[in-house]
Amino acid sequence: MWESESESVSGRDYGNGVLSNTKHGVKTDGFEQKGQSWYVATDIPSDLLVQIGDVSFHLHKYPLLSRSGKMNRIIYETRDEELSRIALNDLPGGWDAFELAAKFCYGIAVDLTATNISGLRCAAEYLEMTEDLEEGNLIFKTEAFLSYVVLSSWRDSILVLKSCERLSPWAENLQIVRRCSESIAWKACANPKGIKWQYTGRLPSVSSPKWNEMKDSSPSRNQQLVPPDWWFEDVSILRIDHFVRVITAIKVKGMRHELIGAVLMHYSTKWIPGLIKEGSVSLDDCSNNSTSNGSSSSSWKGGLHMIVSGSRDEVSPTVQAKDQRMIIESLISIIPQQKDSVSCSFLLRLLRMANLLKVAPALVTELEKRVGMQFEQATLADLLIPSYNKSETLYDVDLVQRLLEHFLVQEQTESSSPSRSSFCDKHMHDANQRGTNLNAKMRVAKLVDSYLTEVSRDRNLSLTKFQVLAEALPESARTCDDGLYRAIDSYLKAHPTLSEHERKRLCRVMDCQKLSIDACMHAAQNERLPLRVVVQVLFSEQVKISNAISSSSLKDAGESHYQPLVSNRKTLLEATPQSFQEGWTTAKKDINTLKFELDTVKAKYLQLQNDMENLQKQFDKITKPKQGSGWTAGWKKLSKLTKMTHLESQENSPHAPNAEPTRKTPRRWRNSIS
Repeated sequence: MWESESESVSGRDYGNGVLSNTKHGVKTDGFEQKGQSWYVATDIPSDLLVQIGDVSFHLHKYPLLSRSGKMNRIIYETRDEELSRIALNDLPGGWDAFELAAKFCYGIAVDLTATNISGLRCAAEYLEMTEDLEEGNLIFKTEAFLSYVVLSSWRDSILVLKSCERLSPWAENLQIVRRCSESIAWKACANPKGIKWQYTGRLPSVSSPKWNEMKDSSPSRNQQLVPPDWWFEDVSILRIDHFVRVITAIKVKGMRHELIGAVLMHYSTKWIPGLIKEGSVSLDDCSNNSTSNGSSSSSWKGGLHMIVSGSRDEVSPTVQAKDQRMIIESLISIIPQQKDSVSCSFLLRLLRMANLLKVAPALVTELEKRVGMQFEQATLADLLIPSYNKSETLYDVDLVQRLLEHFLVQEQTESSSPSRSSFCDKHMHDANQRGTNLNAKMRVAKLVDSYLTEVSRDRNLSLTKFQVLAEALPESARTCDDGLYRAIDSYLKAHPTLSEHERKRLCRVMDCQKLSIDACMHAAQNERLPLRVVVQVLFSEQVKISNAISSSSLKDAGESHYQPLVSNRKTLLEATPQSFQEGWTTAKKDINTLKFELDTVKAKYLQLQNDMENLQKQFDKITKPKQGSGWTAGWKKLSKLTKMTHLESQENSPHAPNAEPTRKTPRRWRNSIS
């Protein structure tokens, strides 16, 4: 502890971490333990029994009363001079700390270490071993050791803060936790090149030195090759409340938010089993020296690892649900506000655990907003969060809907945020921002389509939830609706009992003009789609073929200003297979043939329509009610038959003149296919 350092002032001596007091009233050679009892090795019989839990100490009144104000009050305030038994069950540090304090009262040398100093300091405060009773009392000496030894050492500061976990609230009230947290924060923010102390972790793999590095052959050269995450392993052994104190102090010192986010992810792997896959935490963006994944044989362990390795199983046990909830709530509260300080995958896994453990709703909402800030980085596996509430659906679709809404709000906020730059720079920034936002929306659109395809297999998923999630993104986010068509087809397959109206409503979220050639071919043969949707797909495909043929022919003719009928098909035509582009000439011939056949059908239809009208007129005349005498009716019949015979003879005669065209134009065909 204190190597080659000693101090002796007024009978005080704590060189090499050994605490002793030469002023004692009872000569003794030490303490002896017999079972659960401790005895002073002296010929003077014991006159005081101190009980702490199951352990008893057979001591003498004078050494304790001369240095402990609390023992004075207990004995003299009771006014029972024959009091011989005292119970101190609430003493901080337990019987271990009282043993050291009792030895100090008897003048026995006490070895101060980082593991016992906090308990001994709290016990001295509890026993009121102040300077008023004796100069150089236990409070003074333990404070000196904390200030001059512990706080100057990285390893000791970690261990003392770890030992304070069982000393609440004494360690908090005595500022031990605060001082150790500040000391750790200062050292963690130090330049890694100046670190010379030992720590738990690994050094980066050292390659062969360059010629200009051979000049420095000092032994401390290897100590300068320290990665920026050298302190992660050490602070991860702390309890969550002390860890939060350290991280808060580190934030105040100005640590980079990427490193703070990385240490939070590292801490989560230790204390929340299954939250992050092993090896997923990396600091490639922090330093090139921290990317080595050396084997255990090449990794170097600092001195602290030798101390805490025996209790490693105690560091990450199977933590109860209540403790896990407290850990997650604390981690959410200290995540840096900057975007990309932690990965989106980590946030979604944290959100999954938060929903499982019923974390406070305000913290869950805050975490959802953080996910929305970087939602374009999410993956499908991270989004498949089970529905832990009493919901009928297998996955939490409402949660994904909220995340998507937060993403859209964030994108709108970023695009509408004012800029103080110049006019030219502002327009360049706005253009870049729009491009970035569009790319992010396109990535999110693909992610949402994949998610819809996956959750559509759930028969309990309602049509409304599917439709709302599919229509949440603007139309510009999707340049191709193949993913959305795949999700719709999967939903129709899993829900065969949908009515015709519901199927039309479902297909309304898809734009048939944004389907690729393969998707159109599949949709044309898909029996699950409504007939109207199939017709729309075929029509849009015909428009694309027409645009492709026209653009190809006009390109050969040298016309560069041609605009296709549907301008937004350019990207789709560029993505068509080469075999389809080579068959444009054959397709044009087929279209011309179909047009000719269509004109023939139109002509035949018009002729049949004229004949039907003529027959209708004749029928109306025949069925017209009779008026006048029988002679008049007979003469009309004879005139009508004569006229019909004359018309038939004119039609059968090859030299007959052309018949007078019918004055009345044929009725227009309502369902014309022109």
